Amino acid sequence: MNDKIRMLLVEDEQTLADIIADTLGEKEFDVTVAYNGVEGLRRFDERRPDVVVTDIMMPGIDGFSFVDALRRRSADVPVLFLSARSAAEDVVHGFETGGNDYLRKPFAMSELIVRVKALVGRSKVVHASPATHYRIGRFEFDAGRQTLADSGHIQELSAREAEILELLCRHNGEIVPTRLILQRIWGDDTFFNARSLHVFITRLRHLLAGDASVRIVNARGIGYKLQK
Repeated sequence: MNDKIRMLLVEDEQTLADIIADTLGEKEFDVTVAYNGVEGLRRFDERRPDVVVTDIMMPGIDGFSFVDALRRRSADVPVLFLSARSAAEDVVHGFETGGNDYLRKPFAMSELIVRVKALVGRSKVVHASPATHYRIGRFEFDAGRQTLADSGHIQELSAREAEILELLCRHNGEIVPTRLILQRIWGDDTFFNARSLHVFITRLRHLLAGDASVRIVNARGIGYKLQK
């Protein structure tokens, strides 16, 4: 029985892609390689992997466009962006497109393995658990489907938005420390990730602005609290 993690790697630097595939293939992974986004979509349809790792800067279809197309095929396969691009806007755009994690080049192979295993582990927990629904003022939040509904209007959330909102819902009325949010969702509490969190909080506030009784409060220097 093959219980290896099935990973699709989309990377146009063929030497790097082959090194990653060979290294991970000796571990607990069954790696399928695609050297561009078009080939990546074809390989995804053929293999239906457990996790996708993709570069951003590629000829033809870039990583953002690739993941956008991928999300029309699957809303829940975990995706890790692998790129030399490190501007905050690029990271946030990656999460808004549907990415679940982001690893900057150059990277240690051990870190890639840990990140991918964590993504697959969280995905299995989500699928093993019943979908969780929350009432937030006049909104219905379906954490499993990553949707926020208001009087029949349904807003789709990015994976990262849904993760943050669910964490705040589980601790409704309590301050959730920034460090806990970052470590639980991003895997580390660096200043760079804290800036990304602030952007997502701002977007969630905008999405919830239709109900004045719902607020995401910033306890300066401590964390965030969902107040309803």
